[in-house]
Amino acid sequence: MPSDFDTGLGKNPANHVPLTPIDFLARAASVYGDRLAIVHGPVRQNWRDTYARARRLASGLASLGVGKGDTVAALLPNTPAMVEAHFGVPMAGAVLNALNIRLDASNLIFMLRHGEARVLLADTEFADVARQIANEIPGLKVVAVLDALGPQDAPAFGETDYERLLASGDPEFAWQMPADEWDAIALNYTSGTTGDPKGVVYHHRGAAINAISNILEWDLPKHAVYLWTLPMFHCNGWCFPWTIAARAGVNVCLRKFEPKLVFDLMRDEGVTHYCAAPIVHTALVNAPLAWRDGVRGPVRGMVAGAPPPAAVLAQMEAMGFALTHVYGLTETYGPAAVCAEQDDWASLSQEDRATKKARQGVRYHLQTEVAVLDPDTMQPVASDGEEIGEIMFRGNICMKGYLKNEKATREAFAGGWFHTGDLGVCTPDGYVKIKDRSKDIIISGGENISSVEVEDAIYRHPAVLAVAVVAQPDVKWGETPCAFVELKDGASATADELIAHCRTLLAGFKVPKAVYFGPLPKTSTGKIQKFELRKKVKSDAAIDV
Repeated sequence: MPSDFDTGLGKNPANHVPLTPIDFLARAASVYGDRLAIVHGPVRQNWRDTYARARRLASGLASLGVGKGDTVAALLPNTPAMVEAHFGVPMAGAVLNALNIRLDASNLIFMLRHGEARVLLADTEFADVARQIANEIPGLKVVAVLDALGPQDAPAFGETDYERLLASGDPEFAWQMPADEWDAIALNYTSGTTGDPKGVVYHHRGAAINAISNILEWDLPKHAVYLWTLPMFHCNGWCFPWTIAARAGVNVCLRKFEPKLVFDLMRDEGVTHYCAAPIVHTALVNAPLAWRDGVRGPVRGMVAGAPPPAAVLAQMEAMGFALTHVYGLTETYGPAAVCAEQDDWASLSQEDRATKKARQGVRYHLQTEVAVLDPDTMQPVASDGEEIGEIMFRGNICMKGYLKNEKATREAFAGGWFHTGDLGVCTPDGYVKIKDRSKDIIISGGENISSVEVEDAIYRHPAVLAVAVVAQPDVKWGETPCAFVELKDGASATADELIAHCRTLLAGFKVPKAVYFGPLPKTSTGKIQKFELRKKVKSDAAIDV
């Protein structure tokens, strides 16, 4: 029999509204409309105007035929237009596909075709590749975005430009809440161990929940001043475009990372928070001391990927910076676990505290669970810091799945958990720590690199018989790809030759930084033993730096 607590107590519009981060912008505009929302060179834009511009964008996109479920792609650096796209695109009922601006045209074309993008917003810096894309994808509507700090003399391209599109739109556009919070809000492509990237689909509920979790993990104050050192194309900037709107904070945009410019903006704009890959934090601590003069602390940073070494943590503390180590994947909207610091860590030595902070940690506030499980039995491993299993997540901060790839989606969610492919341990105090990566993904400067993609490029050289690519520790980037190559009998090739060959086929950050020659270790069945190669270059050190 139904409980009295269910009888006549169903959902209705008065007590149940789908969660969406779009509404964070509407509230910021209504409550704090006059407060600063975006800073970018000469641009100083408040929340009321940002809301109006997002509504204009939604209206303009609708006039281009964009509607519910359509994909709108963005090839943009961290600019005001990119902030606005995170709201204006879903306001039109569409799905935002923020593209990695470091990728070459062939990768971008694959993503745009696979995601069936209707519109591409492209910064003038990428005019040449935008024209190439338009030639390859007939029917794609290209909108040129002229940024205040971007190239001003790029030849005209696209059907219209961004400001003209906004001028044609309605600042009072009656955008609609999603009919279902499960509706898609974003599409992000991630490298896998196969050649083609997979399209990770986010829903409105997950985006809103992770945005709020960011606030809870950081105790993010109202009107925080956030510097965009993290690319907004990466997991939608870990959901921070929506997070900052929820706190009516300030988005300090940054087209390109330059340490001096970062310190100048921190000083001039009173930056309080920023997120970045380890390479950015390392660059800041190694910058000339004079550049830091006048920076008012405390400044709080988030770091993901490989945590910085103890020396960097100490230097950052001396600078008045405090780092929070988080962990996640594209499939978990960016960070979904945090190395939550305990009060008693303050009394530890710098080395011991750094060791504690290097762990991937515990679940985000609004994530249901992170655990280390035996992938065969799906049972937890011992909490002894020794028994290795696979790190898995479950909860609201997990993707809908992979676009047009039901098989990969089923495999990723097998047993009711999201399988990260990362191998780790659980410590006695319940913290997760990565020990190895089972997917052969190399994380260089915060960017994922598929070892298989790099291997495929090297295999295309006529002198190569066999190749294996693994991570090699790198002081600047955390880790970089290196290649072990076995040449064909009678063939010859130098390391410089193979690296130059790769540059013709791969984005620059994917090119191996070192090539080693000789017979590759193999099993009796001919499978290359990558773990032996990782030992040679101390790949584990790239994870634990």
